Amino acid sequence: MKYQKINIQNYYYLLFMVILFTSCNNQKKPEFGKGVEDYKVLTIAKKDIELYREFPVTIEGTENIEIYPRVEGFIEKVHVDEGEYVQKGQLLFSLNAPEYQQDLLSTKAAVSSAKANVSSAQVDVEKAKPLVNREIISKFELTSAENSLTAAEAALEQAQANYSNAQTSFNYTKITAPVSGYIGSLPYKLGSLVNSNITEPLTTVSNIKQVYAYFSINEKTYLEFAKVGLLKSLDEVSLLLPDYTAFDQKGKIQTVSGQVDEETGSFNVRAIFDNPDNLLRTGNSATIQLPRTIEGAYLIPQSATFEIQGGVYVYLVNDQSQVQSKKITVTATNSGQAYIVTDGLKDGDQVVLEGISGLTSGKEIKPVQVKDSDIKALQQITEKVTSTNQ
Repeated sequence: MKYQKINIQNYYYLLFMVILFTSCNNQKKPEFGKGVEDYKVLTIAKKDIELYREFPVTIEGTENIEIYPRVEGFIEKVHVDEGEYVQKGQLLFSLNAPEYQQDLLSTKAAVSSAKANVSSAQVDVEKAKPLVNREIISKFELTSAENSLTAAEAALEQAQANYSNAQTSFNYTKITAPVSGYIGSLPYKLGSLVNSNITEPLTTVSNIKQVYAYFSINEKTYLEFAKVGLLKSLDEVSLLLPDYTAFDQKGKIQTVSGQVDEETGSFNVRAIFDNPDNLLRTGNSATIQLPRTIEGAYLIPQSATFEIQGGVYVYLVNDQSQVQSKKITVTATNSGQAYIVTDGLKDGDQVVLEGISGLTSGKEIKPVQVKDSDIKALQQITEKVTSTNQ
């Protein structure tokens, strides 16, 4: 009986130990399964980075001509509409100015009269010559006839000049396009009285086969560009349209103003672009991109950094696959997605790209290499530039 009681106690003791052992094993399994987490890392190396400095621009046609009347008159007819493409010499406006037509008719009649006087004077000279030879009349009368002819010819020239002036003035009542291009706004309607002193032009004709892109740079940027000859050496510049798509034609810097604008403290710069499809119009806004290459620099995504008391840091992976924080010096880009690192990193450093909020120095990770070509934030970057008006 006593022996059976001891066996039962041993049985329960053994069962308790098995349960305890199993429970301990079950508690350790999650810790064992947790393991070392994967983190994406980028192994950096120095490379030449092409940046784009961006400036807002205003577009104008290479020929942007304001149309004013040369004579006074009422608008009788408008032969074009806003936005219409016109050819050089095409009729735009007809003015009703009857006085110019009357002058034209009057001076034309004066020319006819002067021609008749010349013909009469020529007849008198021809009649006088044989009479002088026969000594029927004196040479004085021949000379007088020749002088009358000279005066008649001079009067004819004067009448022809007056007729030419009248014809020119009358032609001014027909206003034509000085160049081929697109018509701007038409502020004056039929019946409006206009003259050469009106404050607003009848319209504007813009030739936009090529367009100018005007922008400004401040003195600091100008000096920076001038020291490296950037504006003179730029064979190609790019243009971003208001919808953030790239214009399909490359441009070129043409001129830089010779002096600083005293009011704005900036230099005016002009670039030129071909515009074969007439996509750009006078008055359009866009953004010009000036390329600049930084040699031997590092580029990392901004999401791989964190800030402590105004300093910028990254996590680097050491040989033991442990992360350590490192302070770096950076230059921001306009995209807000990438940093140019100017100090704090070296070739071969492995920068942790994601999940850095859950990291602490000394933590072991499993680095997963990522190519910089697969990081979207590093593909298209533009250098951060202070506004030219500041």
